[in-house]
Amino acid sequence: MTLPAWFSATAGTAGGLTLLGWRGLRALLRPPYELRLWLREMEQIGVRSLGVAAITTIFTGMVLALQTSYSLPALGVKFYIGTVVSKSLVRELGPVLTALIVGGRIGAGMTAELGTMKVTEQIDALRSMATNPLKRLVAPRLAAALVMLPVLTVIGDLLGILGGMAIAVFQLRLTAGFYLNDVLGALTLEDVFSGLGKSFFFAYFITVIGCYNGLNVRGGADGVGRATTDTVVMASIMVLVADFFLTKLFYIVF
Repeated sequence: MTLPAWFSATAGTAGGLTLLGWRGLRALLRPPYELRLWLREMEQIGVRSLGVAAITTIFTGMVLALQTSYSLPALGVKFYIGTVVSKSLVRELGPVLTALIVGGRIGAGMTAELGTMKVTEQIDALRSMATNPLKRLVAPRLAAALVMLPVLTVIGDLLGILGGMAIAVFQLRLTAGFYLNDVLGALTLEDVFSGLGKSFFFAYFITVIGCYNGLNVRGGADGVGRATTDTVVMASIMVLVADFFLTKLFYIVF
């Protein structure tokens, strides 16, 4: 692909994502509200992703505590393990890792489901019955992601902190009370709001990318596979790029 063609395709994708995101928010906020569809998507996105989010964050907290205790023993960091683990997880690693792991799963699922509906002409059938596909297909997924990804992030942060406590107690011979007091003394509301704020943005980006690729599938079953792969790659890159700018923004705000 030549540079002008690549630039044109990239600009077209960016414009399509922006337009779909705006229309999806409008469909989400306008009544009537499809609460039954919202709850079904919350179960698909949140409850079924709890296991992978829990495993990821627990072992991340354990690795953080272990690496810190091995790398910086001369500085007395052993006694500040709670600060290192809690600050790192709540502000940065918790939202980002949850978005990458869970986002890859739910984004690919959205693309595969909508892409299959696209190639089997089910979306055209909805339009023929005067049903708005954005209201029926995009808005419930967007609502579920905006609710459940922050919830998963909070649960992941708590589990990661507990994973760090396990290392502090059994490996470093600290007491659980000392570790938890360090955590409570280190964390602030600004840290919590920063992590939660990121997770809302990540949920929005992942959902828009997943739905956009699904609704624009071309080429049958092969096209669905390619679109699913594109969703995982695009969502992961978007999360990491957005994390940089959101980190700078929240440090200015908070």
